[in-house]
Amino acid sequence: MGAERAPLADVRRIAVLRPNALGDFVFCLPALHALKQCYPAAQLTYIGLPWHAAFLAGRPGPVDEVALMPPYPGIGAGGRDGDAARAADAFVDRLRARRIDLAVQLFGGGRHANPFVRRLGARLAVGMCAADAEPLDRNVRHEGLVNRRLQLLEVAALAGAAAWPMRRELHVTADDLAQAARVLQPGSERPLVLLQPGATDPRRRWPVARFAALGDLLAAEGALVAVNGSAQEAPLVRELIGAMRHPAIDLSGKTSLGALCGILARSALVVSNDTGPLHLALAIGTPAVGIYWLTNLVESGPLRQEGHRAAVALRVHCRVCGEENIKTRCAHDASFVDGVTQEEVNALALGLLRDSRSMALAV
Repeated sequence: MGAERAPLADVRRIAVLRPNALGDFVFCLPALHALKQCYPAAQLTYIGLPWHAAFLAGRPGPVDEVALMPPYPGIGAGGRDGDAARAADAFVDRLRARRIDLAVQLFGGGRHANPFVRRLGARLAVGMCAADAEPLDRNVRHEGLVNRRLQLLEVAALAGAAAWPMRRELHVTADDLAQAARVLQPGSERPLVLLQPGATDPRRRWPVARFAALGDLLAAEGALVAVNGSAQEAPLVRELIGAMRHPAIDLSGKTSLGALCGILARSALVVSNDTGPLHLALAIGTPAVGIYWLTNLVESGPLRQEGHRAAVALRVHCRVCGEENIKTRCAHDASFVDGVTQEEVNALALGLLRDSRSMALAV
């Protein structure tokens, strides 16, 4: 299980299943690069969602095309009525007609995904497999607390793709930079710092007041501070900016994913909770301080450590009810990362910003 295998001969088409969110996509980039490096002549089809198709269209990288995953039981929403079943069958038939050589399941434990991947009729099917899932031809056990990027690289190694090129994982396009230029204030020569105070799980949010104090510290250091968030996170972003003494740019709900890539590429530093934009920044190669809860760093820590600093909270019990939240989740949303001190994040952020400034002057 998980051992490296010899590459498959004469691979022309690869299908990779991972219809997930932004952070999950970033986690699989090393595996995608490994597959493309092992099989450079093969067409790699990523079975994903509409946002994957929009984001990857025309973007250099290991993915050649995106096939939109239809609703499917256990993988996408719905998929149980007659029309959905017929659409799923037609999707599978289209992929089978392409004569896929290698099918790679990177979606999860495989209870629903592995039977779907089997239906593609590939010469070799590899992927993750939980104890209750149908095995593929070659499998990596899906269980426990693991680094997700390394786990997905192990899956790629089952297909012979054992080498991962240690380089930036995501290409920023000219269009990304042009979109960013339309959002940012023109003409500033100050280094840009991006703060990301939100996270899907409220327990992973560092206190807004501390982000504001950090923003003021970095502004006093000469940085232009921008605060990012989704449209739903706009109140959080406004609260942060309102607590600052220095002005900051409000980006909440104003950036496409491409524009965010351009902004991250222009940034000298990102300070973020453990959420998608943090992992996007690290994939692009932007220096970043990540604020992690204990287990999240294990699962989502990047493979390349250059320019990455981690501030880690060790709390395991909810401060409201006292319940341990490692294997189960209590009903409360109280922060589990508020034990990370202001002084620790300040020191990490200032160190990276000064390093970034020194490297810019040396170029």
